[in-house]
Amino acid sequence: MDQLYEAVAYKGPVCVGLDTAAAYIPPKERRKGASDAEAVSAYNRALVDCTVDIAACYKVQIAYYEALGRAGLDAYAQTLRYIREQGSLVIADIKRGDIAETAAQYAQAHFEGDFEADFVTLSPYMGMDSIAPWLSYADRKGKGAFVLMRTSNPGMRDFEYQELKAGGRLYDAVGDKLAELAAARAGAYGYGAFGAVVACTEPEEAASIRARRENLFFLIPGYGAQGGAPKDAALLFRKANGGVVNASRSILKAWTQVAGRDPESVDTAAAAQAARHAAIRMRDALCAAIQGADQGRVS
Repeated sequence: MDQLYEAVAYKGPVCVGLDTAAAYIPPKERRKGASDAEAVSAYNRALVDCTVDIAACYKVQIAYYEALGRAGLDAYAQTLRYIREQGSLVIADIKRGDIAETAAQYAQAHFEGDFEADFVTLSPYMGMDSIAPWLSYADRKGKGAFVLMRTSNPGMRDFEYQELKAGGRLYDAVGDKLAELAAARAGAYGYGAFGAVVACTEPEEAASIRARRENLFFLIPGYGAQGGAPKDAALLFRKANGGVVNASRSILKAWTQVAGRDPESVDTAAAAQAARHAAIRMRDALCAAIQGADQGRVS
């Protein structure tokens, strides 16, 4: 988490989501691949090459690769490895939430070997014993995780917003437990190895969540297509850091927004440049909003 903090300080808070469906690739480039999986892997490498200097990290959603079968999992492993070889950090978006030996096997699978990542995403709703097997990797190998706290989907209110007898909502209880984990594993900048997934789609709650969770680093979904604006995401930052904002389709498919361009004329190089420009626009908008929010807190 210290490395991620430093990446945000140096590059800005953009997390590029490589939730790459083959349909997001320019048509002629997709056809060049021997398979959709190979086309996805090649497209991912091009986007990483074009954004590695401006992205704090990358998030790779495993479902897009599982859907392509064994070849897709090869593309997933290749993508994780390539990101890390470029010196960047990668979040494996796997949302695991099992317990005991099953959780230990998942931890080994995603923190070692072919699928090794720097962070994973976890679901806490079977209890803290679903988190515990992952902790040894934080202690031994410096790994981290982002645990679902308050998400961006409409169904979040079905469970996350349930009122507790002791007061507060269910997501508050998750935050309390994560804050305890973070306090026990605080790094150089005050954040623990395990952070929280907190969406920017409910800005009226964002400032209070950040104020209560000063030692939690946030993975922030909900930006862009799901309605979150730069000023909304900015409320979840503290002193211009403490979070990364994920965007996937708006970067992966940025090439489709170039006016007047025939899709058949777009190659990977052009698509990667469009992705870069989209990521820079996002970074600049977020940094301006975060600076404004910080000045507002001071005043």
